[in-house]
Amino acid sequence: MQRRAMVSAVRRGTSLREVARRFRVALCTVQRWVARSAGLRLDRVEWSDRASGLRTSPKRTPLAIERSILELRRELRDESALGEYGAEAIQRSLLKRGCRGVPAVRTIGRVLARHGAVDHAGRVRRASPPPGWHLPPVARGETELDLFDVIEDFKIEGGPLLDVFTGVSLRGGLPGSWPLASASTMAILSCLMAHWQSYGRPGYAQFDNDTRFQGPHQYPDVFGRVVRFCLQLGVTPVFVPPREFGLQNAIENFNGLYTAKVWRRFHFASLAEFMAQSERYLDARRTRLAARIAQAPARIPWPVQWEFSPQQLPAAKVIFIRRTSAAGGLTLLGHEWPVDRHWCHRLVRAELDLSAGEIHCTALRRRDPEAQPTLAVLPYRYPRHDLKR
Repeated sequence: MQRRAMVSAVRRGTSLREVARRFRVALCTVQRWVARSAGLRLDRVEWSDRASGLRTSPKRTPLAIERSILELRRELRDESALGEYGAEAIQRSLLKRGCRGVPAVRTIGRVLARHGAVDHAGRVRRASPPPGWHLPPVARGETELDLFDVIEDFKIEGGPLLDVFTGVSLRGGLPGSWPLASASTMAILSCLMAHWQSYGRPGYAQFDNDTRFQGPHQYPDVFGRVVRFCLQLGVTPVFVPPREFGLQNAIENFNGLYTAKVWRRFHFASLAEFMAQSERYLDARRTRLAARIAQAPARIPWPVQWEFSPQQLPAAKVIFIRRTSAAGGLTLLGHEWPVDRHWCHRLVRAELDLSAGEIHCTALRRRDPEAQPTLAVLPYRYPRHDLKR
């Protein structure tokens, strides 16, 4: 070993500088190892590197106090009338006994943790469910899901307030954004038509409960124009609560990215400038995500010679993701539906089948996303005459 050979050479009478020159090390290195081995036989010297400084911190709790803390914890656990034997209880007992230098509660807690004398388990982190887990065909990668939202009240200096209708596909990440003077239902329908004509239709389109998407809420059994538009194109609309954790993550993330990379980076004097910069950003993002978009499930081509009929409601499916009440009930389309009294405050996928005249309620659990048992099948009769079978 080089260090041992250096010290041996010094002990044979070679100067420190000559040893440093011979072994091609700094003079201080030779001095350090000579000082460490002073008064010891060479076979008893610790030649391995070690950190400089003291072996133990001078502020560390003395070992005797640590032992008394552990013994007191065992005593309190077995004999305490309250059954409390944590850090606070140990500190109270030490103070009651008149001990000197009683450590702080956090110090006692660290002592207990260092010796493994803790009862609580660490936080259990479970794997997140797959994307689109609430819709099995999307989770299996068989079809695409487009998510849409509206960002409201962008203010141009000296001009009006603007809205931005945004969209993104779950699997491919295909983005879309349309700055609008007002995000009315008719403007949203025009944006959906332009987007799906260019890139094809998804299997599902997901929205929140905004009346511009779902339709008016003050009347029961109402389906808005966006619902009718989707159903006539063979796209299943899905409505989710806006504050439900995880279901809207993709569109919320895109909204935050769009706001940061487009709106906050530039100063816009008009809606036209905003639209031009928005289109530049979308082109660049689609180029960056080209490989992911190409690997996503195939989209359905736009139908030839198709026209939208606002008064027509096809007999197809509409999906609602809802959370049950304290009694296990469900509020849907202005009605209260009993689902399962044992499934309270839990997620439910309610598939309204207008053709079969029933609502199929399925339990949803993030912890076990593949287990989706049926809770109830409720009869439903659409009371109007615009249903086309």
